[in-house]
Amino acid sequence: MDAQQLNLANISNNIANVSTTGFKKQEVEFEDLLYQNLNGGSSDNGNGIYVPTGVCMGNGTKVAATAKVFTEGQLTQTGTQTDVAIQGNGFFEVQLQDGTKAYTRDGALKVSSTGQWVTSDGLALEEGFQSLPNDYTNIAISTNGYFNVTTSSGNQSFRVQLARFANPAGLQSLGNNLYKETLSSGAAELGNPGENGFGTLQQSYLESSNVDVVTEMVNMIVAQRSYEIDSKAVQAADEMLQRATNLKQT
Repeated sequence: MDAQQLNLANISNNIANVSTTGFKKQEVEFEDLLYQNLNGGSSDNGNGIYVPTGVCMGNGTKVAATAKVFTEGQLTQTGTQTDVAIQGNGFFEVQLQDGTKAYTRDGALKVSSTGQWVTSDGLALEEGFQSLPNDYTNIAISTNGYFNVTTSSGNQSFRVQLARFANPAGLQSLGNNLYKETLSSGAAELGNPGENGFGTLQQSYLESSNVDVVTEMVNMIVAQRSYEIDSKAVQAADEMLQRATNLKQT
């Protein structure tokens, strides 16, 4: 019952983030608990004959992991010049307030009052992002990461890089569409968009959440029914023990 409670909480979180840009759903992974070997297999029944199977009773299940699923969400056109979706493998690298690095696929980028490229929370983007002059009039972003900025005094051009991980499912979720590198994820590998397996950039697009509402609703019904059946099984076992106790007393 406790495992299904956590499963329902995870499904609820997925559904709550169905409209969150760049959100990646989580899947709960289960494993069975300790077993009691009441009569181990290949044991002697007393007559020199070994039984083919034993009596082994399980003690339920537990949540072993919650793994992020990094399948790509649908790209939605926004018409905003500073919106940049990553199509394929990769993350934008940002600097947290404490100076450490984090990673995101949320491409709803903004330009601050100082011309710096930032996230919606004001965190600065790194790895090639250059500040823009106040008089810029147009931004053209190519699929391979080149930013061409038109200003009244001329053009400015720079190229950004993306980060990727050997095991992105091992990244630590920080909230605010951010992930942090861990020993499980491996170190970040930087590269140019569109090269060596890195994803490409799509200007004026945002990546939607990869949550499928229908699938999550089905999973929720299954988890809820499993919880109810577990609860009834506990009640039935309690009633059986109570009846056995009453028989002994009488």
